Amino acid sequence: MAPLIALLTGTAVARIAGLLGVDALDGWHPALRVGLALMLVLTGTAHFASRRADLIAKVPPALPRPDLLVTLTGVLELGGAVALLPPATARWAAAGLALLMLAMFPANVSAARRRLTLAGRPVTPLATRTALQLVFVAAALAVALGG
Repeated sequence: MAPLIALLTGTAVARIAGLLGVDALDGWHPALRVGLALMLVLTGTAHFASRRADLIAKVPPALPRPDLLVTLTGVLELGGAVALLPPATARWAAAGLALLMLAMFPANVSAARRRLTLAGRPVTPLATRTALQLVFVAAALAVALGG
């Protein structure tokens, strides 16, 4: 739930900043870019911090080198977060991030089916995780296709 909170809070704070005169954040599209970037910094840093082992365990067993996959996806999330901020790269970054989120979703399905834990708590149930994933992908697509 923390990524959703980061997305919504980051977007709202950025939008308020835009309304208060920060020209670069004047509009929902730039505010959403900030919220999405904040969410990805949160999720991307988890790939290298205390939850790393749990994320490695989430990788479906059929895939090779789960440690490398977690590192790669973390780098892509963090790089994508940075690339969302400049308008010149935001659309391409958001499109790539939407694809990345779709590619990583099977790990969430696998984790739910295997009843894994994340930070000592059960992973998000599959129905809830699917709904969250749809929100995250929709946010990325809104940035990719928006103006």
